[in-house]
Amino acid sequence: MAITTSPTYRAAAVGVAAAAVIIGAFTLGASRSGNGPAGTSAADAATLTASQSSGRITVTGTGTVTGIPNQLILSMGVQVNGSSVTSALNQASLGVRRVTTVLIRGGVAKSDIQTSDLNISPNYNNDNQITGYGVSESLTATLNQLSQAGSQIQAAVQAGGNAVTVNGVSLNLTSTGPLMAAARASAVANARAQAQQFASALGEPLGPVISITPVQQSSQTPLEYAGVNSSARASVPISPGTQQVSVSITVVYAA
Repeated sequence: MAITTSPTYRAAAVGVAAAAVIIGAFTLGASRSGNGPAGTSAADAATLTASQSSGRITVTGTGTVTGIPNQLILSMGVQVNGSSVTSALNQASLGVRRVTTVLIRGGVAKSDIQTSDLNISPNYNNDNQITGYGVSESLTATLNQLSQAGSQIQAAVQAGGNAVTVNGVSLNLTSTGPLMAAARASAVANARAQAQQFASALGEPLGPVISITPVQQSSQTPLEYAGVNSSARASVPISPGTQQVSVSITVVYAA
């Protein structure tokens, strides 16, 4: 006896069979990828990519150069005592004017001389009674001709006489542009040499620079001394010596 199937049932049967085939194929693929060495899951692929990414080498390079100071900052003043405030102040002002005049005549620009301090205080005896007043007036002078600085200081001290005080001097480097450029170049070279050593030890080529950050721009050590004797006749000896300018940088390389 012939059996006939209506079109509706025939389409449903075909659909069920196709679904069974697809599910079987998916199950087989999952089984092979999980158990066989040829398979790689999505998680394994992400881990593999991360493990193959480029590393980084971070180093700190330092460059130091030496220069000769070309500027001297002189701190000096006049200190006097008087029976009254007016008397002491007039004496101090006179001494400062003499010092200033001599410095200007010696080649120091007027704009390079600046009043830095003025102090007026009473003097007491053992019975705590006021016996007079003391006045101290200080100034700061910038001497830009280092070869003449010794004679300029000597002349200023003699002009102030026994009332003059010298608090100290400091030597500075003013033209640091070329020195800083040389220090930066040295710091970069130092950083690259270190990074190349690390990369060679790892057996990897050194990659490009990712970032560079300045750590320290400049370091100077000024020379200071005090105690100039106003009775000396020769020029005050000035030995500029040397000062260092340093630059440190942190560089990150790809590796």
